[in-house]
Amino acid sequence: MKEEKSKINIPRLIVRIVILLVILLILLFVIKIAPNYTKGEFEGITNLVINNNNITRNVKSEIIIEDDGKTVYLGTDDVKNFFEEYLLIDEENNRIITTSKTKTVEMPLEGKQIKSSGSNVEIEHGIIKKDGKYYMPMSDLANIYGIELKYSKESDIVTIDSIDRKMVQAKAKKNMGIKYKATGFSKNVDKVSKGDTLILVQDKEKGGNIVISGWVQVRTKEGEIGYVKEKDIENEEVIRENEVSKTKLDGKVSLVWDYYSQYVTAPVRTGEIEGINVLSPSFYEITASGDLDSNIGLSGKNYIEWAHANGYKVWPMVQNSELGDLDAMSKILSTYESREYLISNIVTSLVSNGVDGVNIDFENMYKADKDNFSRFLIELAPRLREAGLTLSVDVTAPDGSETWSLCFDRNLIGNVADYIIFMAYDQNGVSSTKAGTVAGADWVELNIKKFLGQEGVNSDKIILGIPFYTRLWKESNGTLTSSVVNMRSVKVPDGVEKTWDESTKQYYIEYEQGGTNYKMWIEDEESIKAKLDLINQYDLAGAGFWSKDRESNTIWGIVADKLNIK
Repeated sequence: MKEEKSKINIPRLIVRIVILLVILLILLFVIKIAPNYTKGEFEGITNLVINNNNITRNVKSEIIIEDDGKTVYLGTDDVKNFFEEYLLIDEENNRIITTSKTKTVEMPLEGKQIKSSGSNVEIEHGIIKKDGKYYMPMSDLANIYGIELKYSKESDIVTIDSIDRKMVQAKAKKNMGIKYKATGFSKNVDKVSKGDTLILVQDKEKGGNIVISGWVQVRTKEGEIGYVKEKDIENEEVIRENEVSKTKLDGKVSLVWDYYSQYVTAPVRTGEIEGINVLSPSFYEITASGDLDSNIGLSGKNYIEWAHANGYKVWPMVQNSELGDLDAMSKILSTYESREYLISNIVTSLVSNGVDGVNIDFENMYKADKDNFSRFLIELAPRLREAGLTLSVDVTAPDGSETWSLCFDRNLIGNVADYIIFMAYDQNGVSSTKAGTVAGADWVELNIKKFLGQEGVNSDKIILGIPFYTRLWKESNGTLTSSVVNMRSVKVPDGVEKTWDESTKQYYIEYEQGGTNYKMWIEDEESIKAKLDLINQYDLAGAGFWSKDRESNTIWGIVADKLNIK
């Protein structure tokens, strides 16, 4: 009897197992596969694909399509989000100011004549306003923003590609479906025929095609993004490479400011300077009218010729030191017209003199002018980049006085400029109430960390300014004074012993003479080495030295070695 029951139960058990397996497979399908068959998340609305990323979920305004798909409008909030974060809507003056990588553009809120990098340009479609929002004709602005834009009526997808990014295409080997996910069970998002062109999506972080278990991510001509088997494509071809910056140097920057008064001619230089690849002569001062007071002349032209003959880049300084008036600086920065006037003067002179970049050294500005100074740089940078010129901007340490430190938006400057130069000196300057070092290594490192941390500046943008001078402090009858001592002129009196200060990484001397107490924190080869080590430790962009002819004869070999300058 027991045997008969056993025979009867075995088939039932098998049936139950089969049923259980079927249920498990169904659950697996629901969990893993079924989502691939659901309707697309963005069906029924115009999709936006930028650089092979469907960013439709992040679009804030509607996408307006006109002229049978030939004209595409994006809202200014989306243009600002995806293309130009510094876009400025100036309703008071009936315009939008927008910048791209190589263009600064003034667009009227009503009208089709724009001004691009100072030149009038007629576009086919102007800005439109709908429901209180402004929409920009991106089809007409493709050259401004450096993009390729296409609209597919069939898929209702707008695709935008940046022309400075790598693009790879291939051909379909056969008629096939484009899968939503990298699996044969996934739904088709599109179909292609044999010989159709597919764009291969690139891995921005790792480089190369995005490949998952033999599947490669692609984009169809209709803008759909999905996967095909890697073996089902052929004739892979790179049709465009990532654009390499023409305004940043390969390797570390080693800049020296070659300062001379506006009342004398440029210095005569001969031969080579070891360890240097950039020279910044003091060619320009700005005037209250926004003009440039140039001190180039024949001697300056000879200087540029000598520099280029020896392989050096020339980034002349543009200073505001002769203004002597914060109000005059404020007025220059206050309007787009006044900024544009100065910018045009700067770019025109730089190009005509055949230099390689510029060093903006605007000091002593109102804190209230911080945003306007930022706007000046935002509008200047594309004009310079269009001309192939490097933009470097000098700033002080964070957390100082309003007119000396708080007038700089270092994060923005680090984003906009090719380089931000931290003038890491005058820790204790002429107005200091106590004797101290000009640039202690501990103070320098603390502020490097502030640049990288609280200021959010990328390390590859930061050039560390290093002084070739120190101060001799004198205290007599309760009165403290100081005088600048160039590095090459430092002398330790006979009988005075140097003491190494580990915090500042400098030798320190103190002595009394004739009732006056003297103190000095010495800048020499050892202190400069310590600062150069910080550049390498934090992987900064390089060094800037203030200034030529203050240094010791042996320092340039040390610079060349530490920064690997050939």
